[in-house]
Amino acid sequence: MRFISMVKSTESRSGPPPKALMEAMDQLVKDAAKAGCVMVEAGGLLPTSNGARIRLSGGKLTIMDGPFTEAKEVVGGYAIFDVKSKADMIEWTSRFMDLHKEHMAGWEGEAEIRQLAEMGAEPCRSAE
Repeated sequence: MRFISMVKSTESRSGPPPKALMEAMDQLVKDAAKAGCVMVEAGGLLPTSNGARIRLSGGKLTIMDGPFTEAKEVVGGYAIFDVKSKADMIEWTSRFMDLHKEHMAGWEGEAEIRQLAEMGAEPCRSAE
C-alpha cells in the first residue's frame, strides 16, 4: 500500500532544514528499508510565493499567484512510502515528526496521511 504524508506548517521559517534533521531523516529512510518498507519519494516545497493556485468555480477558472496569505498552514513537504498498512504509515510518520521535535526546537506543524489510489499494486514485503 502506498501512502503520502504531507507535512503542513506556517511559512514563517526560511531556509533549508538543519543538517542534523536531514541526517536523521536519512537514517529513518534506512530504518524503514530494513523493516521491509520503502520511501518511494520525498521532497520539500518552496514557499507559496513561488507558486500559484488555479481554481474552478461557477464554470470559471481563476489563477492566483502566491503567496497565499489567507492560508494559516501550507504543505511544506511530502513523503511517499510503500508500507504494509495504514498503521505502519502512522508509525513512520510519527517517527518523522519526532525528528522535527528533536532537531528543530519550537517547530510546530502537522502531517496528513492519505492512501494513494492504485490498481493492482502489491504491498511491500517484510525484509525477513
